Amino acid sequence: MKEVWIFITDGFADWEASYAAAELNNPDNGYRVKTVAIDTKPKTSMGGFQVIPHYDLTKDPVQAEIAMLIVPGGTGWREDVNQQAARLVKRCLDNGIPVAAICDATTMLARHGFLDNVKHTGNRLEWMKQGAPDYRGDAGYIEAQSVSDSLVITANGSAAAEFTRHILEKLGVYEGKKLEEWYAIVKKGYLPE
Repeated sequence: MKEVWIFITDGFADWEASYAAAELNNPDNGYRVKTVAIDTKPKTSMGGFQVIPHYDLTKDPVQAEIAMLIVPGGTGWREDVNQQAARLVKRCLDNGIPVAAICDATTMLARHGFLDNVKHTGNRLEWMKQGAPDYRGDAGYIEAQSVSDSLVITANGSAAAEFTRHILEKLGVYEGKKLEEWYAIVKKGYLPE
């Protein structure tokens, strides 16, 4: 089974990657979810969940044969210490490994130039520019819930379902009608209101 890594920080938005983690961790889908952080100290999510990372930044994603890196948002992406994650993002993209970022994690990608040449979204263009003063990707910014372009998936903080839909599609977990059925259930539930 290939691994999908979820990068966590103190204050990570636990719900933003939860739909994806649940679907990907199903053994029938061929993936195993692991967490990675700047170190292996426990990280506490915005919701108060304490998670001990499986890996730290010394683990090489190419040798681990990961299928994707998912980077949830949260309260820690404006902290300099967490910018170390950019090394892992670069290593993934340089080796053809897709990277999916949501909420303020998109600002971290912008801060390091990863969004300069792909279509992308985030919480708001103004917010991205504030958190990433050297950002040069204005022309590729799209006002959308989630955007998938090349190896990069981005989403705003209210788009966990759309974000997951792009992840599942990119990894070939669900396609076509099955993917749209999954999305419809998550967005609207089983019963109409």
